[in-house]
Amino acid sequence: MNQTRTIKGGGNLKGIVKVPGDKSISHRSLIIGSIAKGETLIEGFLFSEDPLSTADCLRKLGVNIPDIIRDKPFTIQGIGLDNFSEPSQILNCGNSGTTMRLLMGLLAASKNKNFILTGDNSLSERPMNRVCKPLRMMGGKLFGRDNGNKAPITVVGEKLRGCVIGTPIASAQVKSAILLAGLTANGPTSVIEPASSRDHTERMLKAFGADIQIRGELGRNIVINPGRDLIGQKILIPGDISSASFWMIAASIIPNSYITLKNVGLNPTRTGILEIMDEMGCDYEIKDQKVIAGEPIGNIDVRTANSLKPFIIEGAILPKLIDEIPILSVAACFCDGTSQIKDASELRVKETDRLKVMARQLKKFGARVEEEDDGLTITGGSNFIAAEVDSETDHRVAMSLAIASLLAKGTSKIYRSEASNVSYPSFWNDLEDLLNSN
Repeated sequence: MNQTRTIKGGGNLKGIVKVPGDKSISHRSLIIGSIAKGETLIEGFLFSEDPLSTADCLRKLGVNIPDIIRDKPFTIQGIGLDNFSEPSQILNCGNSGTTMRLLMGLLAASKNKNFILTGDNSLSERPMNRVCKPLRMMGGKLFGRDNGNKAPITVVGEKLRGCVIGTPIASAQVKSAILLAGLTANGPTSVIEPASSRDHTERMLKAFGADIQIRGELGRNIVINPGRDLIGQKILIPGDISSASFWMIAASIIPNSYITLKNVGLNPTRTGILEIMDEMGCDYEIKDQKVIAGEPIGNIDVRTANSLKPFIIEGAILPKLIDEIPILSVAACFCDGTSQIKDASELRVKETDRLKVMARQLKKFGARVEEEDDGLTITGGSNFIAAEVDSETDHRVAMSLAIASLLAKGTSKIYRSEASNVSYPSFWNDLEDLLNSN
């Protein structure tokens, strides 16, 4: 499709935005609703490519999921645990790593059934051994290209055994795959993480009735005990804080801006962006907080900050803001001093190598950015000049470059801007509304 958008620098952003539903929770509502007994009603679902890939795969596995219509609630008829049909077709996960990795966990436990998972060119190059290896420890049989590290992945379902698994990196996808596999294992399964990753799977499994315990410092040891049926629930999916982050940063760095974000998810494993905004000295307020189906939500008001301090991102906070690094690298260009992003090598195996891509594209505007092995060093105070930039097919890059373009002198072009559809299909409309409301 290769859509090019032009963005004129200058202006300000004002208005109210309701960002799309949380992508991580949308995936999990489908998957856990599918293996529950009875009906699961889903409201606030993110109507975008990645969660729709999950829906399509589950339908091929025999789950009754109706056609999903944007902004309309829908009901899944769950089939219970370990009742997937062996599909006649290959399961295409599109560009969605979450779809592939979580399904690998579930399907590894589908005894005496065979499955093949594939994806687009980008997904087929992303590492899968991080999921295959722990599942093999449980007795799973998974095969793929590059010694099992790359799709297509073949899964031969087995009766799995519960065991204790330490994950080398804090990854919600890896943890979730193991927990889902553990639902029907022959004993408890324990996941020990080096740092806490996002916990949407644990919260939702608990809400559906799973026997799950969170132990240890900061909830780094999660134990799932098999033997309990999951029961269908009503789920309201909060707005995705990683989608909200584009507007939170935009309102902070674009002069004379004021934005209210409605019903944003405030799960503490996802709010690293707020911690960094505190460090920067951003001007924001959280209002009307409540908890729905285990997930905290609230409204966020953000206005332009007078000046912004540089920040350092490293260590345990990374899993809490891994998706926000592209937009935070834009923010760093407008801080008073040098900001550093470290320990972020995980970003090299996302939809693109996000460290390389953000460094390459921001330099076109005149940003002072250095690419390191595991991060970026960015010196603020840049005067951005309009440029021709490219999302390189990455949705978070596309939206970050849009915000950067608003701060550039002149009119910029963003190539392959349609990448934003992966997580935020209405992004360009929302941008127009915020600009037009002045």
